[in-house]
Amino acid sequence: MTATPDTIVHLVRHGEVYNPDGVLYGRRDGFHLSDLGKQMAERTAGALASRDITVVRSSPLERAQETAAPLASALGVEVGIEPRVIESENKFEGMRFLRGDNALRNPATWRLLWNPFRPSWGEPYAEIVERMLAAVRDARAAAEGHEAVLVSHQLPIWTTRLAVEGRSFLHDPRKRQCTLCSVTSLHFVGEVISQVSYSEPAIDLIPKKDRDDPFSAGSGRPSPESTQATEG
Repeated sequence: MTATPDTIVHLVRHGEVYNPDGVLYGRRDGFHLSDLGKQMAERTAGALASRDITVVRSSPLERAQETAAPLASALGVEVGIEPRVIESENKFEGMRFLRGDNALRNPATWRLLWNPFRPSWGEPYAEIVERMLAAVRDARAAAEGHEAVLVSHQLPIWTTRLAVEGRSFLHDPRKRQCTLCSVTSLHFVGEVISQVSYSEPAIDLIPKKDRDDPFSAGSGRPSPESTQATEG
């Protein structure tokens, strides 16, 4: 007989970001939620507000804090800053990836794509998971017997799920199950993760053409990883 989970840590991805220039913004400051992104955050807050959530923590980046704010307000708790759930490092940060101005068309960038297993263009997957799970464990302890929310970013959330489920880190970014403002929930029995569940409270707000897009702005533009995966 399976034991009933006693603590849940929800990993929430931020909402859509205003990024008309198609910059891979990564860890850069100054990128905020779009108007649609704010609606997504409100929608997710509404879906989670009735849960037994006692802890809300966010990546230090503006888009994550802005996503956490409506939920924290509804719950009457403060948003704690959790540096370990920040976006992953990426050597393409600051480059443009508009369809007519894609940095991956420049041969000088191809040298970064030699090893998709690590990956060679950014923070190693194993290191992302290590810091994410450390933050998850601390959030679980702080909310023990209740629920916690960590607002983070697509790749950190997805690699954490892959690790928890014992799957390979090598994947097609277009197939990540981690849409904007989605909720990936880690269910704990004691200190052990017993199951993972997933929901998309804001899915109807995401334009259909963008729902499977891997670029973190959710704008329908390709990312370095998606192009690498497509072009081999």
